[in-house]
Amino acid sequence: MTTRCLTITLGPDWRSALRKAGRSATATTYQGETLNFETPGAFFGRLTARRWAIVQALQQDGGTVGLRELARRLGRDVKRVHEDATELVALGLVERNEAGALRCPFVDIHVDMHMAAAA
Repeated sequence: MTTRCLTITLGPDWRSALRKAGRSATATTYQGETLNFETPGAFFGRLTARRWAIVQALQQDGGTVGLRELARRLGRDVKRVHEDATELVALGLVERNEAGALRCPFVDIHVDMHMAAAA
C-alpha cells in the first residue's frame, strides 16, 4: 500500500498546478498529491483552525472515526463538526467510508506558501 502524501500550494497560477498534477498522474511511481489555493485568503477561509484540528485528530488516529466520536474527542458540537468535515471531504483532505466514518488518508501534509514583494 502506498503512503499518501499531500502538498498544499498557494499560488494564482492554477494552470501550472494543474499541469504538475497531470504529470504526477502519468508518472510510473507515486508522486504525491497536490491541492492548490489561488490566494492566502482562499486557503485560510477554507482551512480554518477548527478544520485543521479535525485533520490532525484523524491523522493521529490513523483509522476511521465516527462523526459523534470525533466531535466528542474535539469537545465540539456534532453539527459543527459535520459541517467542517463535509468541507474537508469536498477538498479531499478527509475521506468517508460507506458507514460515514471519517479518516485522513495522508500520513504527511506539507503546506508550501511563498510570499514575495511585487516586482
